[in-house]
Amino acid sequence: MVLKKDVAVIGGGPGGYVAAIRCAQLKKSVVLFEEDAVGGTCMNYGCIPTKHLLHQTKVWRDVRADRCLTGPVDAIGCDWAKVQADKAKVVDRLVRGVELLLERNGVEVVRSRALLRDARTVVVRTQAGESIYEVGAVILATGSRPADLPFLKPDGRMVVTSREALDWAELPKTLLVIGAGAIGIEMATICARMGTAVTVLEILPSVLPGCDREMGVRLQRVLKMQGLNVLTQMRIESVRFAEGQVALAGTDLKTQVRFEFAAERALLAAGRRPNSGAIQEGDPFVALDGRGFVTVNEYLETNVPGVYAIGDLVGGKLLAHKASHEGLAAAAGIAGRRTSIDLTAVPMAVFTEPEFASVGWTEEEARQRTDKVRIGSFSFQANGRALTMNSPDGLVKIVADDRDRILGAHILGPSASELIAELTLAMRRGLTVADVADTVHIHPTLSEAVMEAALKTRGEAIHALNG
Repeated sequence: MVLKKDVAVIGGGPGGYVAAIRCAQLKKSVVLFEEDAVGGTCMNYGCIPTKHLLHQTKVWRDVRADRCLTGPVDAIGCDWAKVQADKAKVVDRLVRGVELLLERNGVEVVRSRALLRDARTVVVRTQAGESIYEVGAVILATGSRPADLPFLKPDGRMVVTSREALDWAELPKTLLVIGAGAIGIEMATICARMGTAVTVLEILPSVLPGCDREMGVRLQRVLKMQGLNVLTQMRIESVRFAEGQVALAGTDLKTQVRFEFAAERALLAAGRRPNSGAIQEGDPFVALDGRGFVTVNEYLETNVPGVYAIGDLVGGKLLAHKASHEGLAAAAGIAGRRTSIDLTAVPMAVFTEPEFASVGWTEEEARQRTDKVRIGSFSFQANGRALTMNSPDGLVKIVADDRDRILGAHILGPSASELIAELTLAMRRGLTVADVADTVHIHPTLSEAVMEAALKTRGEAIHALNG
């Protein structure tokens, strides 16, 4: 059977479904292929369920820690089964919402794996037979999957990825987390709040590898205070299974001393790999780089004209919101409105307590590129709103140059994921530190710390010492 469509989108994650909807809005006939669940890993097995578990466990932790409440604290429990049930309802509601949007926009959804036969032909094979779609353009959005180690593969039971861990009916008493990136740290936080003894092993020198060094050190210190055993520069070299436990052994790169840790479960959170191995049929014709990412130009078009790739499949920051904006850009390109993405202003966030959010260059990156760097930081210890919330840990840090341009911004503190939007917009629109500093911010709010950090880069902070 041969069918014709203007656009084929392969992959139904955030980038894929956003691209499909935008193409439909641009009066294109669209087919979306997704063999799993619409919404992809983010909505079903990542961002959304993780945030639900983080929120519920934070509420429980905050109630037990509040010094102004009275009564038997030990009597307050967290019903994990109810938390999981509510999580499923949230995910189902969002997925059904996306499915409705696709339907109302006229997007055909095919729940099957699809392969590119050539630049204009997509092949789908099901139990009912083979279908061929002849299309005018293709958007590849198949995302990524958890990376593993040569000697350690997930089995879904003792060695798991976040996908399995998010659905645990019962949490383990002990857990080893391999990797201190966003996924590892967030999952470790959830489990530790529920009483699991967690050890995090990271091969690089800091948690959240690649983040601003000062902020990483501060976050690591806070996580340790919350009961997480976070160990960096730990190279895992072998694994063994004994007496119902996973034992990981290796070398502490700081001391060259051997180590071994054992726990009931091990969570693999050591990065992700692109799902690029099964996007084309026969001899590969869409170019990949040495790490398996699809190579694209500034307009997200591959080496094959009319074939675009977006999201985790093309590398860079593996973030759902980046994928969504790339989906919009790819759709615009297909409609003849070629537009490029400014990747210098893509924010990221980690939903620990306190949250960490960042955009642009770290202080280290800025100093490598220019010798005229100005730093402005303001502690939440001096922010009235943070104190009223009993959340004084952390600070706002702005990295600027001598021309008042914002090169980067980093926030460790309450609602950091929301606060970073102001500085992201400032960077995106080329606003200066003065533009942020001179903007009236409501009192008392957390956002005043952003204003004060901006003032600090100019030596003009009011509620902190300058210099």
